[in-house]
Amino acid sequence: MYDAVQTTESNVSTDTVKIAAEGVQVYYADNHAIKDVNVEIQDKTVTAFIGPSGCGKSTFLRCLNRMNDTIDICRVEGDIRIDGEDIYDRRVDPVQLRAKVGMVFQKPNPFPKSIYDNIAYGPRIHGLARSKADLDEIVEKSLRRGAIWDEVKDRLHAPGTGLSGGQQQRLCIARAVATEPEVLLMDEPCSALDPIATAQVEELIDELRQNYAVVIVTHSMQQAARVSQKTAFFHLGNLVEYDDTPKIFTKPEDPRTESYITGRIG
Repeated sequence: MYDAVQTTESNVSTDTVKIAAEGVQVYYADNHAIKDVNVEIQDKTVTAFIGPSGCGKSTFLRCLNRMNDTIDICRVEGDIRIDGEDIYDRRVDPVQLRAKVGMVFQKPNPFPKSIYDNIAYGPRIHGLARSKADLDEIVEKSLRRGAIWDEVKDRLHAPGTGLSGGQQQRLCIARAVATEPEVLLMDEPCSALDPIATAQVEELIDELRQNYAVVIVTHSMQQAARVSQKTAFFHLGNLVEYDDTPKIFTKPEDPRTESYITGRIG
């Protein structure tokens, strides 16, 4: 049914559950945006959230690092746990949580600082480096993980905003991994990029899953099929279906999933 499926059953992770969400509801004032979502997201796996615009996939993604806390009219109910810890517990500091759960946004958003300082910012504020040598090491390691070290190593003190769009996005990914997160959230990370830059970021996502649980929101079903091992289909605020990616794209169980995959809704 869908020729972009390249993921095979054999590389679907059997690792432990990293994030468990139960009975999650999200309201924007009186608008019920997310309705009773239950999902378990595995560690060291790329999980894709797909669905039509406005279906709730980005809203749910933002629940996983409490970004919705920044919206006054937003209310989140239910239970979300990372490694068994309730992330909405009053004792959990959202700033510390966001160091553990990194995020990359739709549009590359480097800080108006040097390439070096873009990466060093998080480790500095979270006290991860004891010395300049420590910081240098974190910066290099993060830029390598972001697959951009070779392109920027000779101009670390040039502004990050001077890079191309694709390089900026890889810089933002490197910045997100600099605080040694355990989970990486990506909200349509390739939608502002050209096909070559998109391919580079997709390749990077595949490498990152060796170290992180990666959750990606994408409007591109081809991209979900290429990069993910698990796929969740959202529609009208409901999590309709969640399964191994090849099964979602070739043998979906819910007729709404099949309608979306085949282009009848969307």
